[in-house]
Amino acid sequence: MRVFSGFRDAFKIPDLRNKILFTFMILALYRVGCYIPAPGVSLDNLAKQFDSAGAGLLKFLNLFTGGGLERMAIFGLGIMPYITASIIMELLSAVIPKIKEWHEEGEVGRKKITQVTRYMTLVLATLQSTALIVSFRGSSETKDILPNLTFAKGALITLTLVAGMALLMWFGELITDRGVGNGMSILIFASIIASMPAEITALVKTVSQRQPALLAVLLAIALGIVVGVVYIEQGERRIPVQYAKQVRGRKMYSGASTYIPVKVNTSGVIPIIFASSVITFPLIISNFFPSLKGFADSFSQGSLTYFVVYTGLIIFFAYFYTAIVFDPFELADNLKKYGGFIPGIRPGMPTVNYIAKVVNRINLPGSIYLAFIALIPALMFVEFGTAQVPFGGAAILIIVGVALETMKQIESQMQMRHYEGFLSK
Repeated sequence: MRVFSGFRDAFKIPDLRNKILFTFMILALYRVGCYIPAPGVSLDNLAKQFDSAGAGLLKFLNLFTGGGLERMAIFGLGIMPYITASIIMELLSAVIPKIKEWHEEGEVGRKKITQVTRYMTLVLATLQSTALIVSFRGSSETKDILPNLTFAKGALITLTLVAGMALLMWFGELITDRGVGNGMSILIFASIIASMPAEITALVKTVSQRQPALLAVLLAIALGIVVGVVYIEQGERRIPVQYAKQVRGRKMYSGASTYIPVKVNTSGVIPIIFASSVITFPLIISNFFPSLKGFADSFSQGSLTYFVVYTGLIIFFAYFYTAIVFDPFELADNLKKYGGFIPGIRPGMPTVNYIAKVVNRINLPGSIYLAFIALIPALMFVEFGTAQVPFGGAAILIIVGVALETMKQIESQMQMRHYEGFLSK
């Protein structure tokens, strides 16, 4: 009942109601764009390709486009080029001093980073759409998807997909500025949710044909996974911090006790995205070099090599990405500047070493948890022959993470106006 009363209270606040309705309007426009195909594409032949057994990579990419890729729609690239560009900028900030300076400049620096990210997104969208056209035309099995293709038609399809990507990027920024939550995350969330009914139907059909009694067990497992993901995503290790007494002017301010929250899953869904890109690279290369097909097949979903390499990549990228985005030196320096210290730990390098030790120790269970969630689709593929699992992989992490973050933002706005929110006790 609290959830329904929370929704009712949210719509009682005019400003919050307008933000929620604006977000739904943008999402409706996004879904319409996912059904408008680009010119010169044979949708029947494209549908046959997605139904084939070798369309694993396409189906994976299609998950993050809300079905737009299987229709070659104007929003067929989804928002992933922007997410990729944002991750690249985050990684470059660790090796390029100028970008790191922008990070430290506040609002002015953020605008510069956003501008560069936009240009990089357009470049990546152009490369991705061009590669998609070349891959379709380069195979005898897929060349009928783009019949009578000329340079002008190819350029028009590329321009349509890139323009759709630019429009979608603008939609995301509109949601961030005038709606509820982070716009880009909301768009990915909507894409995955839109694909879930078809995935659930396919999974139920496959399981019911083989072992009908397992449907109830799978439902219980799915609910358990969702509850577990919510629990772990909310989990954090709190490092206690004490601030010394300070004298400002003629006033003395007493010290305060607080903590530094370190999440169990510090790196989020990024390690799964990186690992998925690397593990599918041999399959992409084998399309251009047939002699490597035997090597690429060893990385196919469900093989022992796939399980071992994929798990190792996720653990590696979890540590790698955390080391980039979580800087113990900067955190210890900020604590020292503002008179803060960790009880029992001396300021300076001992604080840096202590924070790094805590983060590295908590990263191990976090990375193993990520690997387990990411391997659920592969386990289901081995058991039932279907990779369409709506409660596993990056999809469930994105759904839970975005839902929790959006709920928290709505909650904070409601509590500012003295309303009881969704998560209030």
